[in-house]
Amino acid sequence: MHFTADFIAETYQLGAGSWALAPVTRGALGQIWRFSGNGSSWAVKELLFGCDEEQVRREAALRQAAEGLGIASPRLFPNRHGAYVSDVTASSGSSGSSGSSGSSGSSGGSYVKLYDWVDGAKADASDPDILDWFGRTMALLHTAGQDASETPDSWYERSPQDVEWKALHTRVRQAGLPWAEALGRFIDTSAAELAHWVTPADAGDLVTSHLDLQPQNVLVGRDGPVLLDWDNAGVTSAEREFARAVYVWSGGNHMDIDSARRLARAYRSAGGRATITGPQSFSMLFATALNFVYVQAECAIDQAVTAAQREFASRQVVASMRGMPELEAVSRLAAALDAVR
Repeated sequence: MHFTADFIAETYQLGAGSWALAPVTRGALGQIWRFSGNGSSWAVKELLFGCDEEQVRREAALRQAAEGLGIASPRLFPNRHGAYVSDVTASSGSSGSSGSSGSSGSSGGSYVKLYDWVDGAKADASDPDILDWFGRTMALLHTAGQDASETPDSWYERSPQDVEWKALHTRVRQAGLPWAEALGRFIDTSAAELAHWVTPADAGDLVTSHLDLQPQNVLVGRDGPVLLDWDNAGVTSAEREFARAVYVWSGGNHMDIDSARRLARAYRSAGGRATITGPQSFSMLFATALNFVYVQAECAIDQAVTAAQREFASRQVVASMRGMPELEAVSRLAAALDAVR
């Protein structure tokens, strides 16, 4: 940790008091801390790999637009300078932001963001009421973000090329990591098969949306579900975000078709227009899954990061290769949803 509780209190003008920071959970991009004192609590997100100023502006704007449509989410607080992210290496608390995984335009350094603390239980993706809520929520997001004209980030549009995989595999082998041979098999099989379906999105289908719509990013509090983790907010294809979300929320490769259909019906009933047409609809799912393995493997051999970060990345590589989307599963899902129009 590169900051103190007093730094947070001063930067966000929370006043004097007995402040405390406690670690909560670690994700691919950051560490979440619970910041508490004077009878209140907030969530502090420590960004571990730098940030991108424009990305944070998109996050704040989309969250505010979604709030106007009734989508509950933790507030993102500006610091004393009016910025939504704070540079902990600068005493002035200068602005910056976090980008999506692997996105360009990010800057290094250590940064934090401050949110409402949300108490609640993890969302149960098998609960019909939660599926209905999520389908409606995704449709509202696509309505709020329609008519986007920016080009989607390459994280969602492109996957590593064969020459890039081979060069990375060589470096992993040289580092002596125990999963080096498994990575080689993955590159020759799953990576090659799924990369075939990764293509640029149709410019007429673009929306600004959340881009990380997973059950783990939903907490169910006393007032209902709350959508968390808007860090990746940006432009994507509505069809591809819809396809990825249905796959994830219905159980991935071990999907529950009834859950998938229920979610799709709720989305359609709330005005969502995206449809799944075949494996090509899952381009975003495939791209993000492949890119995640690639950047985590890079991190696992990066001597510029901490040993703990390298170990975390290694575990992510192994788990992600085992849980990679299967072409047969998404084809089955596409066929099952063909009648949900």
